Amino acid sequence: MPSTPNTLTNLIPTLYEALDVVSRELVGLIPSVTRDSQLARAAIGQTVRSPVAPAATAGDVAANTTPPDDGQQTIGNISLAITKSRYTPVRWQGEESMQMNSAGGIGVRTLMRDQFAQGMRTLCNEIEADLAGLYLSASRAVAPNDTSIFKTNLADAAYIRKVLVDNGAPTSELKLVVGTTEGAALRSQATILTVVPSAQDMATQGVLINAAGFQIRESAQIKEPAIGTEANATVDTSAYAVGDTSIKLAAIGTGTIVAGDLLLIAGDTNYYVVKTGAAAVSGATIVIAEPGLRVAIAGSASPAISVYKKSNRNMAFARSAIVLATRMPALPEGGDMGVDRTTITDPRSGLSFEVSKYLQYRQVRYEIAVAWGVAVTKAEHLAILAG
Repeated sequence: MPSTPNTLTNLIPTLYEALDVVSRELVGLIPSVTRDSQLARAAIGQTVRSPVAPAATAGDVAANTTPPDDGQQTIGNISLAITKSRYTPVRWQGEESMQMNSAGGIGVRTLMRDQFAQGMRTLCNEIEADLAGLYLSASRAVAPNDTSIFKTNLADAAYIRKVLVDNGAPTSELKLVVGTTEGAALRSQATILTVVPSAQDMATQGVLINAAGFQIRESAQIKEPAIGTEANATVDTSAYAVGDTSIKLAAIGTGTIVAGDLLLIAGDTNYYVVKTGAAAVSGATIVIAEPGLRVAIAGSASPAISVYKKSNRNMAFARSAIVLATRMPALPEGGDMGVDRTTITDPRSGLSFEVSKYLQYRQVRYEIAVAWGVAVTKAEHLAILAG
């Protein structure tokens, strides 16, 4: 009778040790957004609906023989698609295992711990990068109030909060996720030492600083995209009202304006995020994100427009503005060649990974996998703080 193979149960302590390492990687967006993480399976392209509780309605307290007959709510939902199903592999052959487990060797388990840590780190970073790419759906932006961000104080955080508040974002759970350059600028200020959170529970894990109404975290995946090549463009002579989002360009101007550009219009101090770009030619139309123009443009004014320089797209948002849905990858009817399978959930980030074991000819292959999708639920509650 052949001997019974090891199962993943024996690996679980190793897996959780690996998770403990991964949970301290530099990811700031994953713990900041709304998460819909379930152990159910989902295929690429499958739609996931995440419930959204409405805002609460307050009432006057008044004595009565019975409590008020209220509290009913219409629970909404957000639809988003599972767009990626990804894995990282770990494989060991019999000869390799015997060599590592022989006298003087460091042991397969020690190496596997690091391999699992790197595999989960890779998947975490991919999810973090997808969340950072949602800067394209932001409403408006703020440029540094000095030559560089956070140069002398925390005013930049205060100004980006103003954008969110003016857009009507809830202030109970505001997040600001910055790149490592901006994180270094914050750390260079002595005042940060007075506001660094001391708690290390899940709510504050990885928080760099609490300031200006934000929990500020760092991310290694913040984007610094290429920008359009626009030069000398102007708005046409039409009149535009507050709230308008489509803007036509006049005859002069060269180059292009691309999605994600931060647009400044002469006579208006607001930076607008371009949703749909165009070549900077006569009659071309660009579309800016909601809530649209904050300052009206008079007819025949034809103000000049300009694009902000290439910079980090640090993201400020209400937690409810962004949703991350994670699921276990799809399996065929009746299963596949996997002989063992377990799901482990990171107690700090909340991400769940499926670990599968495949027995092969004189070797064993492990697979760490997760499926996910990301979406912006309310563009007005997401803004960019330019680096």
